[in-house]
Amino acid sequence: VATQSWANIKYGPDGLALLAKGKSPAEVVKSLTTPDARREFRQLGVVDAKGRAASFTGKRCMDWAGHVTGTHFAAQGNILAGEAVVRDMAAAFEKARQQPKTELADWLVAALEAAQAAGGDKRGRQSAALLVVREKGGYSGADDRYIDLRVADHKTPIQELGRLLKLHKSFFRGRHLARPKQQKKKE
Repeated sequence: VATQSWANIKYGPDGLALLAKGKSPAEVVKSLTTPDARREFRQLGVVDAKGRAASFTGKRCMDWAGHVTGTHFAAQGNILAGEAVVRDMAAAFEKARQQPKTELADWLVAALEAAQAAGGDKRGRQSAALLVVREKGGYSGADDRYIDLRVADHKTPIQELGRLLKLHKSFFRGRHLARPKQQKKKE
């Protein structure tokens, strides 16, 4: 569950609770946005463990704002250079997903790189973050934070995030090698 623009931070925990009750991402989006009087200022993306996804972009989000949703992803943004940013983000995610010996973190960084190459945020570059959770995936299985990387106030934050991911993988190689096998894509 990702919320942005004029984010409603309750969407995160409330959305996860609804998913845990068996609601689909589309049902979660509707349940969260319908009663929210300020929904037209918000963006929301929900992807469940089955790869089903749904998104919402309010009509009053700052231009350019929108989303592209597909199997295993919800790409969204606001104050972007244009529609190509989310379109290219989605295409890069799907392309990276087909590459051997890659995982979610790699796909997300590829999507961020493509978004930046398409013009990114109209305000410029400053920070980037990557959070991937997996049950007991954290250090020594103590928590669920499989990957939690942040870059703040950097000239090229997405490239730096990619560099940090490579370092993370080299230091925690065993955790990355032991990740669950990717299911074959069914056509």
